[in-house]
Order: sequence, then C-alpha cells, then structure tokens
Amino acid sequence: MERPKDDRRGHSGGAKSHRRHLAMYGVAGGLGAAILAVGAVGEAVAMVRDARLKPKQEALAPVTRERAQAVVSEATYGTGIVIEEEQIPPVPGSRDTKAYHIAKRVFDVAFSSVAVVVGFVPTAAICLLVALDSKGSPIYAQRRVGRYGIPVDILKIRTMVADADDVEKHLNPEQLQQWLSEHKVDDDPRVTKVGKFLRKTSLDEVPQFLNVLSGSMSVVGPRPVEPDELVAYGQSVAEFLSVTPGITGWWQVKARNDATYEDGSRQRLELEYIRDRSLGRDLLCILGTFHAMFGSTGSGR
Repeated sequence: MERPKDDRRGHSGGAKSHRRHLAMYGVAGGLGAAILAVGAVGEAVAMVRDARLKPKQEALAPVTRERAQAVVSEATYGTGIVIEEEQIPPVPGSRDTKAYHIAKRVFDVAFSSVAVVVGFVPTAAICLLVALDSKGSPIYAQRRVGRYGIPVDILKIRTMVADADDVEKHLNPEQLQQWLSEHKVDDDPRVTKVGKFLRKTSLDEVPQFLNVLSGSMSVVGPRPVEPDELVAYGQSVAEFLSVTPGITGWWQVKARNDATYEDGSRQRLELEYIRDRSLGRDLLCILGTFHAMFGSTGSGR
C-alpha cells in the first residue's frame, strides 16, 4: 500500500476549509484490518494528533460513500468507520515540523551508512558463529506493523533455535502465558548460547540499519510490533502507528525489560516519545542505548 499523500489544506493561514474524508476510529486488531481494507479500494488512512494533542485525521484522500461502504463491509469488529465533513483550523506551534523530518531522515541515512560499513566484517563474523552454534539461516526477517499499519519485514540476526515459532514445543505453561501476554519470556529456552550474548548487547538488531536505509524504519522510534500487540494501545493505537518505528527508542532506554504491557508502562513510554519527539530526545535515546548495550541491563525486545 502506498503511503498516503499529505493534504494540509487549511493548516496554513487563517482560513478554514472543509474536506470530506474517511475517518477511522479503531481499537484492537480492527484498525490494522481496516487499513488493509482501505488499501484494497485504493485509499490509505492514518490518525494523528495535532500540536494540542487533539485527534486529527491527516493525509486522508477524499472518498465516496460507496467506497466507504466497501471498507465497512471488510473491516473487522471493533472498528468504526464513518464519512464526515471536517472543518480544519490552522494548527500552530507543532514541534513535529517538516524541518524535523528532513533532519531526522538525513541523520538516519548518515548514521546507518556508517553503521553498515563499519559493522560489515563484525556482522559477518557473528553470522558465522550463529551458523556454527545452531541450524538455520543466521539472518531472518520478522513481519511487523510499520507506520500507518503497513507491514514491515525487519531484519535480525537469529538468536533462537530454527523452530522457535513452535512455542508450545519449547515453553512450559507459565512461560507460554508470559509469551502470549508480553511477547517475551524470562530465561527463554529457545535462545541459543550465541543468541544470549547478541540479545544482551542488542547486536542482533544491527541488520535493521538496512531497514533504515530503505525508509521502512528509523534509528529512533517506537519498536515495531506484531498485529496482536496493538490491542494494548487501545484508543491510542492510531497515534502509535503515526510514527516510523525505530531500532531503539525511549522505552528501551528508560525501562528495557522492566516495561510491560500489563502495567501499561511500555505503552506510556512509547506514547511519551511520540508526543514529545525531537532531535534532542533522539540523541538521548542513542546515547542511552549505548549505555544499556554495554551496561548491566538486558535488551528490550
């Protein structure tokens, strides 16, 4: 699905404009399903917040009621989709500016290019160790949810046994329950010997700099999640999906393994970054990541 074009009519100057659009109010997994349904009729949808943290529908292409009805028929339960006329006032003072996005992209490309060149030989050596330690390809792709709900295949060095997806085979009932609720397991038995070191230092994430160069990820941003993890974000799920996911972020730096979906701390930290993101905060995330990688804390997965 193509990224929606940004329609900012009415956001500059004092005049207000009207626009008929497809507004999506999504909860649970219905949002992602509805986005895919919208893509099937040639439209793309996103919900973001303005400078005053009020919900605003942006980058929404005009649609007909017939097309909207087609989307409604395909969307899953839990997603409300309506056609409405919106009066769009100017939104002054937003820190999420075009200059920020340009500077962030320039930094992403420069930083990732250096990381790929400098890390090529060490990464090749690590891949050899992984191949010798256990069967299977040393590098694999994980399907995750990216910006606007568009699927992203993120690259990683394998840290688990080749059949790790067969969770019932490897996990006991208590571990399986933790996996289903948090998508991580303490002392995961599927992790290989080399994988434990890679996870502790986050070196298994190095191939994701190629994702950054392709534009599907950023160096800093919310971690890309699996579709069923979106349930944890409730009514804030569209806001969470409004930002390009990152290799590292505020959640990993502030809490690492201590942040969970169950107590809401992971969602709070991810949304805190989204609502107050800046180049300064991105730099803090990068410095904090280096400290966490070579300090005593474990990797935030």
